[in-house]
Amino acid sequence: MTKTIRIAAALLLRRDGDTLLVRKRGTTAFMQPGGKIEPHEAPEQALVRELHEELGLAIDTESLAFLGHFEAPAANEPEHIVVADVFRLDVGDAAITAAAEIEEIRWISPAHPGTISMAPLTEHHILPLHRQ
Repeated sequence: MTKTIRIAAALLLRRDGDTLLVRKRGTTAFMQPGGKIEPHEAPEQALVRELHEELGLAIDTESLAFLGHFEAPAANEPEHIVVADVFRLDVGDAAITAAAEIEEIRWISPAHPGTISMAPLTEHHILPLHRQ
């Protein structure tokens, strides 16, 4: 039986149009920053918390623009799907560094992401939506 993981994720955009992807320790797929929504949290609150924990970003919910609700196979948990509330966040030229369980961060061009391994949610939903 497939299990569901509720997450909030961010399409983080720099001034030059590149977007930030993260790779968690012990995994191979790059994905949008974000994470699981706790039972008592709204998606926006979860994303603010996760961006602070994972990337040291201090933002407020008003800076998030809702992009949509998506489902995709989970990248790192077999037989799970992620149900994601996705938000856009313009970060200008803010300095961003990996923290917590994030092993690597990478800025990519949404139009030309290259050959990196990406989570299904990123590859098949978020980047194509942004390219439209």
